[in-house]
This record gives sequence, structure tokens and C-alpha cells, in this order.
Amino acid sequence: MNGHEAPQPALVPGQQLVQAYGPGSFTVAGVRHQGSVLVFPDRTLPWTPATPADITLESLAELQPAAATLDILLVGTGAKFAMVPPALRQAVRAWGPVVEPMATPSACRTYNVLLAEGRRVAAALLALPG
Repeated sequence: MNGHEAPQPALVPGQQLVQAYGPGSFTVAGVRHQGSVLVFPDRTLPWTPATPADITLESLAELQPAAATLDILLVGTGAKFAMVPPALRQAVRAWGPVVEPMATPSACRTYNVLLAEGRRVAAALLALPG
């Protein structure tokens, strides 16, 4: 992968640490994923959005069943920071977690740190452009 490594706290078996990210892919818990991903502490799922404009409540629907167990949803908006519309933030907040948008590299690092601290966190990560 022609990318970057994320900080590596101690790996707990089954824990989904973001180990690397690069153009078009992520390595999470030893598995390479093409495209954008939803990362939960215990699993990683493919995610369809490719740009910040593609992030909708519908695109986050797979998050809803787990939302009550989360405090924070980090949203990696790609190579650069982009705002998440207030209505989307409020709708996700009604499910449980606070939405924190940031550039994808920052979201990867922050997710790993919060996960290592035992925080209830998930990440919706847009893949970086190729």
C-alpha cells in the first residue's frame, strides 16, 4: 500500500485498529479493504460514499443498530476537512453518538487513540483519492 501507517496501540484480539490508509484503501485488523469503510470496535464494513457530499443519513443506516452503544462517530471526510450538514449531525445524535468530522488521516489516528482508551467510538472513513 502506498500510504501511511496509523499509530498502533496494543492490539486486543478482534479489535478493529486502523493499521494503514492510502489511496483507495485501508488496512484494519490485518485485513485490506478497498474503498470507504465503517469501522466499529468489533467489525469493519464496506461503505459506499466516495465524497463528503455522498454522506447521508441513509449511507449511515448500518450504524443505527449499534448507535446506542457509541459515544462518538468520527467521520473521515477524505484528504481535507469538510463539514457535515447540521441536520445530519442532529439526526445521528438522536441515535446516540456525537458526530466529529475531520480529514480521514486525522480520523484514523483519533479512532485508534480513542479505541485504545476504551472509548465507545466508531469511524465512517472516506477513502483517500488515488
